[in-house]
Amino acid sequence: MNLEEMQTFAVNALEDLKAQDIVVLDVRGKSSMTDLMIIATGNSTRHVKSIAANLFKEFKDADNQPLGMEGEDNGEWVLVDLNEIVVHIMQRDVRDFYNLEKLWGVEESEEASASS
Repeated sequence: MNLEEMQTFAVNALEDLKAQDIVVLDVRGKSSMTDLMIIATGNSTRHVKSIAANLFKEFKDADNQPLGMEGEDNGEWVLVDLNEIVVHIMQRDVRDFYNLEKLWGVEESEEASASS
């Protein structure tokens, strides 16, 4: 699966469980750890955990090996590492507090909408 296919796959898996405000950030040249970051919001601890578990399972079922998942114990912020893509699934207050879009210095024009 190439990067674009992985992005589409991940966004679709997030949308399947009604993740909100999905944003794709291109961090190539800004991070040596990953090429893309996807940030999404869940509306409760259970919702965040379910979204992350579904993404992990669907990615694995599609014969891809996710590198890991962190934060699933508390469910406020779960990170799913798909190697070339890191997916952050957060509750609204956590997402607002950390504001990863601003932290990574991504301008509005550089953000790739999940709907494109």
